[in-house]
Amino acid sequence: MPPKGDQTRQRILRKAARLFNERGYSGASMNDILRATGLQKGGLYNHFASKEDLAVEAFEYSVRRVSERVQSWLVGKNTAPERLHALIGGFLEYAQDPPVPGGCPLMNTAIENDDSNARLRERARLAMEQFLGGIAAIVKGGIKRGELRADADPAQAAMVLLATFEGALMLSRLNRDGKPMQQAAEFMRRYVDELQE
Repeated sequence: MPPKGDQTRQRILRKAARLFNERGYSGASMNDILRATGLQKGGLYNHFASKEDLAVEAFEYSVRRVSERVQSWLVGKNTAPERLHALIGGFLEYAQDPPVPGGCPLMNTAIENDDSNARLRERARLAMEQFLGGIAAIVKGGIKRGELRADADPAQAAMVLLATFEGALMLSRLNRDGKPMQQAAEFMRRYVDELQE
């Protein structure tokens, strides 16, 4: 069992990640954070030097949770088409059951901090690059093994798939309707099928 201080730190991160993802960095006050964690200010500052430090670590916690979920979709999927279709199915699941309540932490953090918090914006940019790189690597591997067309563009495919997912997720959340996600999934499935022709 981890030491009590580590357990407390993880509990703070879990609660703060949800709060920041649902309300944003600006929308979550220190009082909100203290109320959510059940700590006094001194107890919180024993673990994190500032609200910004907590927000950055909470974002990293959220990204790890999303990464773990994405990796779980790929277990047992060996070919590029299988892996890409598993991502699409996972995206649909994600909309109904996000690993961190409040939607996609990458999108939420990137949009809120595009001009206001350079540190969080940079973390979101790096995380998005990592996810794009992961999808592009699947496509590259598929091209190399002859599973996907030789003229497929891995970076473009990754951008199309991730941008379609993020846009559909935003529309579904905005309208409280899963139809945009369903339509996006249909488009992405056809797109992946075209990468094989």
